[in-house]
This record gives sequence, structure tokens and C-alpha cells, in this order.
Amino acid sequence: MTRRSDDVLSELVRDRYPALLARARMLVRDPVAAQDLVHDALVATFVGRARFTSVPAAEQYVRRALATRFVDGLRRRGRERAGFERLAALPFDVVPDPAESSTRLADEIEAALATLAPRERACVVLRHVEDLSVRETAALLNLSEGAVKRYTSDGVRALSALLDVHPPAPDPATVPVHLVPTEEDRRG
Repeated sequence: MTRRSDDVLSELVRDRYPALLARARMLVRDPVAAQDLVHDALVATFVGRARFTSVPAAEQYVRRALATRFVDGLRRRGRERAGFERLAALPFDVVPDPAESSTRLADEIEAALATLAPRERACVVLRHVEDLSVRETAALLNLSEGAVKRYTSDGVRALSALLDVHPPAPDPATVPVHLVPTEEDRRG
């Protein structure tokens, strides 16, 4: 008898949620952010076409999704921080009026987006404006997940160059790493 993915999800959450949360806490310090990360990873794993017949297979996939979601968040925050730093670096008398700057910035972003190839533009907008997952974007555009990652990466790189926004190199001191052995690791 084949198990349904809904049953696997229920069992995974019931039996393995604490372990998943512990893994997420290794990535983020804030317990609420860790819960959000686990939730995002569960949604990303089970909302798509993937079907699991065993809890261990599903858990392994969710663990990878935790790491992927965490890294995606770091990249997104790095780009946002670079944009804020760019604005903060302007002399006081040059800083635009917020009422006018949002329109000017939107125009600048729209013009930069217009220079991208259609698939790059679609992937960047779906991933970073609509906040869709790679899987959701791939399904919507009828592309492979690898193609979505490539188009998104190329598009973000082109936009960063056009808008003169370059994320700072990650500072190892800002990303804490805490190795906490799990019960499975202790068993060997």
C-alpha cells in the first residue's frame, strides 16, 4: 500500500518537527525566524509536485530546503542592504525627497528590468518581487528548476551592474555557525 504525501507530511511534522526546528535554529538565532524557516521549507517541499512515500525521504528534502531558503534570504538581505548603503552614502543635500524618490527608483528599476531578456525578467520578477519559490516559478514558466536558477542569477547580476548595486562580501562574523549534534548523529 502506497502512503499519501499528506500522511507523510502529518507524520513528519508530528515526529520530526523538533529536529527540523533544531536544524533551523543552527541557521538563525531567533526562534520565531527558525519556525518561519521550517514552515517555508515544509511549504516549498510539499506544495509542488514532489510526492514522498517515506518520512526519512521527505525529511531529507526539507533539510535541503531549510538551507536553500536560508541562503536565499541572506542573498536577498545583502542586496537590500547594498541598496540602503547606496542611498545612505549620498550627501545630505542630495538625498531625494521620499515622496519623489519612490517613483524615480521605480522608474530606474523598470528601465533596468526592460533591458533583460524576457525569461530573465520573468524569473527575476517572479522570484524577487512575487517571492515565488524556484519550483513555483519553474512550473509557472514551464522551465526546469535549473533554468530558473540560471535566468534569475543572470538577471540579478545584470540588474546589479545596471543599478550599480553590489552586495557586500559576506562577513563570516555575521553568520553564526553552531554545530549541535542531533540524536541521529550521536547514534552514528
